Amino acid sequence: MVEVNLNPGIQLPKDYKVVLLKNEFGDVEVDSQLAKQSSLAAVSEILNGCMCCILVGQMKTALLEIHESFSPDRIIIETSGSAFPATLAFQIRELEKETNGAFKLDAIVTVIDAENFAGYEDTSTTAKMQAAYTDILLINKWELVSERQLDIVMDHLFTLNEQTPKIKCNGKSGVDPSLIFGLDTKLFQASFSSPGEGEEDKTRWINGTSGLHHQEEVEVVTVRRGITGQNSDKKHLHDENCSHPVHQEHQHHLDGSPFSTNGVDGISTPLTKRELELALVQLPREGIYRVKGFIRIIDESESTGTHILNWAFGRFELTNMDERTGSSALNEHQDLLFTVMGETGEVRSKIRKFAAALRASVTP
Repeated sequence: MVEVNLNPGIQLPKDYKVVLLKNEFGDVEVDSQLAKQSSLAAVSEILNGCMCCILVGQMKTALLEIHESFSPDRIIIETSGSAFPATLAFQIRELEKETNGAFKLDAIVTVIDAENFAGYEDTSTTAKMQAAYTDILLINKWELVSERQLDIVMDHLFTLNEQTPKIKCNGKSGVDPSLIFGLDTKLFQASFSSPGEGEEDKTRWINGTSGLHHQEEVEVVTVRRGITGQNSDKKHLHDENCSHPVHQEHQHHLDGSPFSTNGVDGISTPLTKRELELALVQLPREGIYRVKGFIRIIDESESTGTHILNWAFGRFELTNMDERTGSSALNEHQDLLFTVMGETGEVRSKIRKFAAALRASVTP
């Protein structure tokens, strides 16, 4: 499972139109907001589950809508980190036939996080599948590990997939698009020229060869500050004429941590960047894969702005949003909304200190 700063426009001609179709767990649309600051033509997001199983079928609809709306030169599909590509590959193969060649599966590309792969690969069947069934393996973050650590990662990869090319990424510049475009993949190319032909092979790959249930590998929770509970959708402000129960100085949430309010239901004193940094230190690198979302913080000049947080395996980026997009990311009664993804059964206990440091609540 890896996270990639995917901005293919960096090395592409200005008139080359690329659309990103992004699939992710949780319901926080971080990537579409980030894309507004890139050279991508557009971003479409499929949220709240993996589109190779729970949300199977939604990808076809999204691809057809993208084709009609943007007529892009290329569509890049970035799956959830736990996705197995077989189901998606077969959907595209079928879409190619249904649309008389309007779509074509070009390549399956897997990005390996050299800093964390060895540990995650030991516990994830999906990670092994992704590395084994791909057209190319891109090695990311290799410059952050020792030569010995990189050798261990490469040994793992050659054991899983000896023949597939393995290319080191050039930092955030990635790789030359000519290395990953135009590969004309032959993977998952079951024939459907006759009724039922290839169906057994197709079913075997979609279901996995080892009873794979990758959705069970990932647990997702939400961390938020603002109006909570039944009032969260009503955006109700309490005043002296309010008939609701008496306001309490502290509210307790599903994780048992209170946070102070300032007279508005669930709205707390704005966080500082330093408070966020100290809270992020509480996140363990093992068991928590990614934290993404929006946060409104106050800076040294006492001005408040909305930022995008992207944390993975101990490293994070904080991207400032302009006032217009920032106001759409969080409503007026929220100042923090994060999706946290990690190992099933471990997430809630491992983020308790993180949520408490932010005076925030944790919900499923």
